[in-house]
Amino acid sequence: MPETIYKRRFGDRCDGRLVRTYPAYNKFTPFIMKTRNDSCNYFSDSIEVTEIDRWLREKRAEGYKGIGMLHLFIAAYIRTVAYRPALNRFVSGQRIYSRHNIEILMTVKKAMTDDSEETSIKVKFLPSDTVFDVYRKINEKIDEVKADGENGTDKFAERFSRFPRIIINTVMGILKLMDYLGWLPQSLLDISPFHGSMIITDLGSIGIPPVFHHIYNFGNLPLFVAFGAKRHTIELDSTGTPVERKYVDYNVTTDERICDGFYHANSFKYMKYFLRNPRMLEIPPEKVVQDIF
Repeated sequence: MPETIYKRRFGDRCDGRLVRTYPAYNKFTPFIMKTRNDSCNYFSDSIEVTEIDRWLREKRAEGYKGIGMLHLFIAAYIRTVAYRPALNRFVSGQRIYSRHNIEILMTVKKAMTDDSEETSIKVKFLPSDTVFDVYRKINEKIDEVKADGENGTDKFAERFSRFPRIIINTVMGILKLMDYLGWLPQSLLDISPFHGSMIITDLGSIGIPPVFHHIYNFGNLPLFVAFGAKRHTIELDSTGTPVERKYVDYNVTTDERICDGFYHANSFKYMKYFLRNPRMLEIPPEKVVQDIF
């Protein structure tokens, strides 16, 4: 697929290019809602998963061990971004940027026990990636963390936490200023769990419903997706016969400044459509739409 060649301009960042043709009203919004907590919108939905479960069992039988709803949610988001690129924008320094890559973050427990440590992983994707690319890249990143014992984020936090509080607060203030001005180096952006396209949590893995999770004021993450455990319900089919159906509930917290509500709503419809039709995610998209300049 041909890609638009873009030369970095003054005002761009390492992780994104400034959206210069955004309407003036939208450019002004970050000066009214200055933080992500000011600009959170919350969205809740559910999806019937009987056919999805059938597809997952088929893929596991083909050798994709452990493939599940997490991979599908990420693949559906990536496919949505391929057609709806404004969903991959972010706000930094009261300006709106289009992100260069699709970067998905997850916080994972090293073991399913109360006292085990948490770590975060960040995986980079292309808009043309399929669900099989998602499966491969996530497994590679998890294997890498298991092999090393800790990742760059853990190492940075371990060293940084040893300093006195006044130094930590001072350094954090400097980092926030650098982030505001777009001066954070790529090396820090690569390990930061607060900079990326989306953070996702699979609460179904611990058997609870999804939460509405906040998005962080530090960094530039504009989207948090949480999905929960499967639930069973009895419904009437078209003939009035009771049937059992399975659903997965999911909640989304989003920064409303990256695009308007109409665009957000249609994007979530796209995402749900791809979740319902996982076979579409087995092949690359027909086209990749470029965000506005």
